[in-house]
Amino acid sequence: MYKWILGIIGFYIFRLPGFFIGLFIGHQIDKNSFIKIRNNIKKEFELNLLALASILIKSDGNVSQKELQYVRNYFISIYGQARAEVLFKQFNNNIDKRNISAEKICSFFLRRTTYGTRLQLIHFLFNIAKADGNVSKSEIEKLLEFTRYLNISRIDFESIKAMFFKSSDSDYKILEIDKNCTNDELKKAYRELAKKHHPDKVQNLGEVYVKAAKEKFSKIQAAYENIKKQRGI
Repeated sequence: MYKWILGIIGFYIFRLPGFFIGLFIGHQIDKNSFIKIRNNIKKEFELNLLALASILIKSDGNVSQKELQYVRNYFISIYGQARAEVLFKQFNNNIDKRNISAEKICSFFLRRTTYGTRLQLIHFLFNIAKADGNVSKSEIEKLLEFTRYLNISRIDFESIKAMFFKSSDSDYKILEIDKNCTNDELKKAYRELAKKHHPDKVQNLGEVYVKAAKEKFSKIQAAYENIKKQRGI
């Protein structure tokens, strides 16, 4: 925007040379403004993600130190100690003390993210709930509540849940297929899930989401390989 405004002003004052000078200066302003806006949006995503994690951790009335530490370690592993601590401080000072509803936070993600990104959110939150070795009934109910607010289908929720609760048919649940499916149906299901959950789909949101996507993508691949091995494909 600024490059055209300054370009026109430059042309009016200095004719053609002024036009190009104005374009250049305006482009630099636009570029810096875009970076600032993008960074602000990214920070807003991170703070809202921490808010959802906080609601989940408190959902069973027992604030698990292992779950808190999982969140802390996760962000530190991505951003480093210094930047992560700044983010935690901002969250503690500005977000955690507010009575913000899960529905309102999920509405933020619903308006600004793709379906695939919201699946990464649920997977990340499952990791938090599992950090203390046990996903309580209250945590499952809270995750289901998030799922409804985020307009995620029940079959997708069960697919993610199966990644954390192993059973004789968990690999099939992960791939969202029946145990009696044909080999062709198995391959088709894997291709569709691999496309839907590919980490590249959340590349623009930052490393928090990319890392969660990679973890889930690897579980989908593992489930597919396990079934192929069982069937001798």
